[in-house]
Amino acid sequence: MSYEHIQVAPNAGVGAFVDGVNLADVDEPSLAELRKAFADHSILFFRDQELTEQQHIGLAERWGDINVNRFFAHVEGYPQIAQVAKEPDQVNNIGGGWHTDHSYDQIPALGSMLYARQTPTRGGDTLFASTCAAYDALSDGLQETLQGLKAVHSSRHVFGAGVDRGDLSDRLGNTEAATQDAVHPVVITHPLSGRKSLYVNPAFTLHFEGWTAPESQALLSYLYQHIGRPEFCYRLQWAPGTLAFWDNRATWHWAINDYQGERRLMHRITLEGEPIAA
Repeated sequence: MSYEHIQVAPNAGVGAFVDGVNLADVDEPSLAELRKAFADHSILFFRDQELTEQQHIGLAERWGDINVNRFFAHVEGYPQIAQVAKEPDQVNNIGGGWHTDHSYDQIPALGSMLYARQTPTRGGDTLFASTCAAYDALSDGLQETLQGLKAVHSSRHVFGAGVDRGDLSDRLGNTEAATQDAVHPVVITHPLSGRKSLYVNPAFTLHFEGWTAPESQALLSYLYQHIGRPEFCYRLQWAPGTLAFWDNRATWHWAINDYQGERRLMHRITLEGEPIAA
């Protein structure tokens, strides 16, 4: 579609860059076009934004209710903002593998607004993948097979007690809250675009409902490899002031851990979602 108030440049793979908008002060006509662009492209990227913590929160609240993260440390004085940080002396990063946030919740999060405060001089990119484009590329036969399946998701093996987190321990906590288990259709209908999307991910999906984990492994592994194909992906190079707003129902993401010895500081606000259906 054409836009009157913002400029939208789609990427190959997934997502689009948006220009012509100041996220600290978005007018209603621009917000309406941002909503349309988000439905169409699943991820919106913005450069050179200057946001205070309160402005970041205000932007998110215009989109929906904020989900206060259970497990991440938050920005002091702003519990709505999760602090995603890696210090120069730390080895492990948060989000270092393909995943979809909050798929373990009964009502998964809509998505997240991740804002770059400090980025390394090199590296620290994030990969994004389109689970809608990946579904579209499957054969008719496999699409039909997947339509009848559900999958079990959980937070326990990632955030729960007894999990060895290495040097992530001071950045992740509240293990007693890791009690979420959920069952979702493997193929969902996206509530905004109406497109079909593959709703499984390597971090939180355990197995297909009614199947054992070993029985599920081969098909899940195939789907994971398929979704991660280069033609469905985009690699974002961050800079201070960059904001990415992604849709968890239509995408995966992976924070690449290739900047040892440097600091990376991101502020993330997650938005509450709505029930998902096949």
